[in-house]
Amino acid sequence: MTTTVPACELCDTDGGEVIVRNDHLRVVLVDDARYPGFCRVIWNAHAAELTDLLPADRSMLMMTVCKVETVLRQVMTPHKINLAALGNMVPHLHWHVIPRFIDDAHFPAPVWAEAVRVPTTSSIAARRALLPALRRALVHALHA
Repeated sequence: MTTTVPACELCDTDGGEVIVRNDHLRVVLVDDARYPGFCRVIWNAHAAELTDLLPADRSMLMMTVCKVETVLRQVMTPHKINLAALGNMVPHLHWHVIPRFIDDAHFPAPVWAEAVRVPTTSSIAARRALLPALRRALVHALHA
């Protein structure tokens, strides 16, 4: 059973383009023009903290985060992957899985910091061109 909370953005919306969904969680692709490949792993039922979940559910969630990270590394070949589970603005359990590149707008700072450069159009276009392959690889990895 999925529990929802009124006025919770991640209870009320998908939180991005749903790539894979099961009874427990969903993996979405975030529409962020500066960060093609930005994914979220979102627990379907409303929970604020990782320790709100049963140990088996925590394990499933973290295994999914690791699978998404692995696929992002294989397909996008970033310099680094950022993982974040903040929940300060949206207190619904979710992980950000963000491919980072030396020439991205914020590197080496977090994507939520002040931008330090404007990435080239060609570098963003090259990353966007990988999105169909990323979608296929995520579906394959998460259904395996």
